[in-house]
Amino acid sequence: MPGATLSPWTMSYFAAACLFLIAGESAMVGGYGYPFAAVEAPATLALVHVVAIGWLGLLMTGALLQFVPVLVAAPLRAGRLALPALALLIPGLLLLVGGFTALGGAQGVSTAMLPSGALLLAMGFGLAIIMLAATLLTVRPLPLPARFVAVGLGALIAAVLVGGAFTLVLSGTVTNYAAIALLLKGVPLHAALGLAGWLTFSAIGVSYRLLPMFMLAPDDTRPTNRAVLWTGAAALAIVVAGIVSIAVDSDGMEEAGSVAALLAVFAALLYSADVLRLFRERRRKIVELNIRASYAAFAALFASVVMFALPATRAAAGEGAAALVYLFVFGWLTGLGLAQLYKIVPFLTWLECYGPVLGRTAVPSIQDLVEDKRASLWFFVYYLAVIAATFSLFAECPGAFRVATLAQLCATVGLMVELVRARTLSSVAAPLRLPAGASRPHLFLPISRPQE
Repeated sequence: MPGATLSPWTMSYFAAACLFLIAGESAMVGGYGYPFAAVEAPATLALVHVVAIGWLGLLMTGALLQFVPVLVAAPLRAGRLALPALALLIPGLLLLVGGFTALGGAQGVSTAMLPSGALLLAMGFGLAIIMLAATLLTVRPLPLPARFVAVGLGALIAAVLVGGAFTLVLSGTVTNYAAIALLLKGVPLHAALGLAGWLTFSAIGVSYRLLPMFMLAPDDTRPTNRAVLWTGAAALAIVVAGIVSIAVDSDGMEEAGSVAALLAVFAALLYSADVLRLFRERRRKIVELNIRASYAAFAALFASVVMFALPATRAAAGEGAAALVYLFVFGWLTGLGLAQLYKIVPFLTWLECYGPVLGRTAVPSIQDLVEDKRASLWFFVYYLAVIAATFSLFAECPGAFRVATLAQLCATVGLMVELVRARTLSSVAAPLRLPAGASRPHLFLPISRPQE
């Protein structure tokens, strides 16, 4: 990876993210949140933020700390802020969740936790944005994949600001008309900024760099790449304009949502075509498991976006198109995240452990750190469970949803075990496991001093 250095706290972000994913899936298995409560219920809001911020937000932040330097071929700037950012994000999320449970009538917590949690989250994400933006600003012009990340960071800023306004209203701190109107009408737009803007745009940008690297495919910029950027950015701009319109009590953006949806569908179609082209033009004919597992995530992205744009399937998907949101979050974003973690964690572990002795002694390959046969079974069960859970939401069958999410949780835990085994070098043959000069990696803490 040209220009890359190991980000020492990336693995800590990944570990925290995985714990929040397991917590969120366990809550669904236990009957917490939708479909056992309304979409707007405090329990559902708490669950959504555990998954969106705790799992996906921490995962993406940790990944970008490692891969933004790869995108711009420059070292990470202000890397010392990575640990303080994580130390703010985790308690911020816990306070936010506590505030949502207080809205639901839980004892021992207060709605005042909502704005407090939002403040800590804003500070934590602010530090992350400083690091990433400062790194992006070292290169002019920005490579196309880095431009996706830049747009994603802009969407993150907007999502954090809107979410903070929501907490002020929900806690009773602010009671003016504009803020209340934003809460009543702006929740889907807030979700779009976070899921489609921050997370999806960033994932697309990183994938445009990593997929060619992993598959040995041409990574030249195509017109379709630029079209994905501009159509997606236009859709996000319309979302932001819609939020402003609500805040100023204007009716000028009422039909803009349909235009944004069409642009999003067009961008998804173009991105899908780019992914297929990379697969066809690859020089590595037998792709690794992380790529094979990612293709199911790409299919989930395409299916969820296209069905969301169709009024009939959107209406059939339940409150707030819940079934399609579920497919988008767990099929696309989570599926892609788990698939790439299966490659990234062994890769970073290999660099951390064997990089210092490479060329001086025999070392295992990256593939020796994982067991594909076992992991491929877990990926199969995971995606099958996501499909089953999505159909159960369409069918309004909470019991079947609970069974499907239990299978999804089991598959997730199975994949987490594979990641732990990679970190502990459990699959490496004993003679090659720890050659002289190699350091055994810690499970989620750095073995070296963080970069200054």
